[in-house]
Amino acid sequence: MQFDDESKADTSPNTRAEQLSAEINRANKLYYIDNAPQLDDAEWDARMQELLALESEHPESRTPDSPTQRVGAPPADGFEEVIHPVPMLSLGNVFDEDGLRAWYKRALDFLEIESAPLVCELKIDGLALAVTYRDGVMERAATRGDGERGEDVTANVRTIRSVPLRLDVSEQPAPPVAELRGEVFLPNSRFAELNADREAAGLPTYVNPRNSASGSLRQLDSAETAKRPLDMFFYALGYVEGAEEPSSHWDALQSMKTWGGKTNTWTRQANTVEEAIVAIKEAGKVRESLDYGIDGVVIKIDSIPLQRRLGFVGRDPRWAIAYKFPAEQAETTLKAIRVNVGRTGALTPWAELEPVMVGGVTVGRATLHNKDEIARKDFRAYDRVVIQRAGDVIPQVVEVSAKNNRPADSKPFEFPTDCPSCGTETVQSEDGAVTRCVNISCPAQFERLLEHFASRGAMDIEGLGERVSQDLPRLGFVANIADIYRLRERREALLELDKMGETRVDNLLKAIEVSRLQPLSRLLFALGISSIGSEIAEWLSRRFRSLSGVRDATEEELLAIDGIGPIVASSIVEYFAIEQNRNLVDELIELGINPIDDTPEPSADHPANGVTFVVTGKLDSMSRSEAQNRIKSLGGKATGSVTGKTDYLVAGADAGSKLEKAQRLNVHVITESEFIAFMDEGVVPARSY
Repeated sequence: MQFDDESKADTSPNTRAEQLSAEINRANKLYYIDNAPQLDDAEWDARMQELLALESEHPESRTPDSPTQRVGAPPADGFEEVIHPVPMLSLGNVFDEDGLRAWYKRALDFLEIESAPLVCELKIDGLALAVTYRDGVMERAATRGDGERGEDVTANVRTIRSVPLRLDVSEQPAPPVAELRGEVFLPNSRFAELNADREAAGLPTYVNPRNSASGSLRQLDSAETAKRPLDMFFYALGYVEGAEEPSSHWDALQSMKTWGGKTNTWTRQANTVEEAIVAIKEAGKVRESLDYGIDGVVIKIDSIPLQRRLGFVGRDPRWAIAYKFPAEQAETTLKAIRVNVGRTGALTPWAELEPVMVGGVTVGRATLHNKDEIARKDFRAYDRVVIQRAGDVIPQVVEVSAKNNRPADSKPFEFPTDCPSCGTETVQSEDGAVTRCVNISCPAQFERLLEHFASRGAMDIEGLGERVSQDLPRLGFVANIADIYRLRERREALLELDKMGETRVDNLLKAIEVSRLQPLSRLLFALGISSIGSEIAEWLSRRFRSLSGVRDATEEELLAIDGIGPIVASSIVEYFAIEQNRNLVDELIELGINPIDDTPEPSADHPANGVTFVVTGKLDSMSRSEAQNRIKSLGGKATGSVTGKTDYLVAGADAGSKLEKAQRLNVHVITESEFIAFMDEGVVPARSY
């Protein structure tokens, strides 16, 4: 398509509007994505002004992909929640070459293959976003949120010039529905300009580009977002409907680029992990010259079918990993050593610091890990210390600076023997690594538990953050977790609290009510039981189905769950043995907080249900792990050792010693094809004697 100044004669308003939209969108792509502008500013402005006037006079000519939609919509009351069709999960991290090699080997071992090509991408320090296009037109844009649910920020994303409002399908058709994922960021150069403008206007400056990008995208007034020079790189095809997905991640990137999505030109392919390591070193060299922040390189298995086979472990994909660059360091003064009490009673020391900039962030607090670390490195108040942001996220004190000049009256730090919150004498863990308050009524523990209960990964009660989690117990509004669900009865009293106006109180009470709908697995995780993370919570939910079912579970029943060992089982039993915790469960159930897990049980009629299998050797159509997962999904048990209790040995190529032992113990040995028929069709393999 060429730019044409003569084509406006003898055309209808709708046709002319369509023509202007196409020309302006093309000009935007050439300018913001391809870096090859063909219209000067005056020509672009003339077309935009004509389109604005045309749409004002003929509103029916305005379409969702019109470039006039980039100027911003009227302010919104809030952000609607969006459920991601495919979760936007987090990435695991490695911090050195050996860690990357170990990840790659685990992936190959899982797949039982010798090699798998990779794609390496710069890890942009921005905000993850999913943009959905229906019939080529932007329908919705949502933040990552907790990975499963985000916020609808469509009006704001429309203002980002590098994000296409309509996909370009002139060279390659797009699926009827396609979700493009990427990272929104604020270029470093534009960040400096933005801060200079704010400083000149007497406004406070922003701390760093990432926080500025996040805040800009969450403006309720999209006209304000339009003033911020946000940019975006697309890095993944989240899902498609009505068409086949590409066979490789690299092909997906090329498709998104063809459709007008801005992809990072640095991205490269690697045939081996050693080639990926070379790419990582190259990224480190160019890091400082980039106009955007990066904190590492993301390495992905290129083949999408292999990605599907690898799946996830917990909340991290097995097929991708983030190689994080070494943490940035700075020196400052350790003003004081403080001790917090966590939700499980663990006493955690932290450093109060003279604020210092580290990696673009002002740091005033940092972790000191535990009392042994303090003693081993001899940290003291008023020392000059080296701090770093581990993984560019969590600040920590690394060591006493070589420049430290300690006064003669300096004294070693004495770790408290009594709980700083309730005064109870503390106890040491068996290995001596953790100092713990064992008073289950400790106020500080409850405040931390309340904050955890309301966190995004748990019950997701927006508005119940750190400050409110401290205020509610201290002011007598809640004495246990169940009291959260009685707060609506005290709305008028809540309105009297400092900084808790009518809108905040009503939003909090609404979020509390919505949390009643959270699944059982989230409730179990939210209770803060020691050793119970989100994955174990899901196992418990599927096995026991209800809160009372988990409460009444015996240690033997818990140990029967694949993946739960003696420490976790004992922790669960001990938690529910405490009368206060059992009463809490009763209160929650009475208040209607009693989610039931109705995930369908494996068919009791399937012949694999209750049967014990061992899988050995190399299978042609799947890996051993995939075979084991299939067994478990049908109610069978997959073990690693052949015993007299083994019902079937699935023998692939090069079965080895397990096959010999199975034959010796007269265990039924079946082939891969017999196994597939058993799993898929319920055909029990015949045994020949």
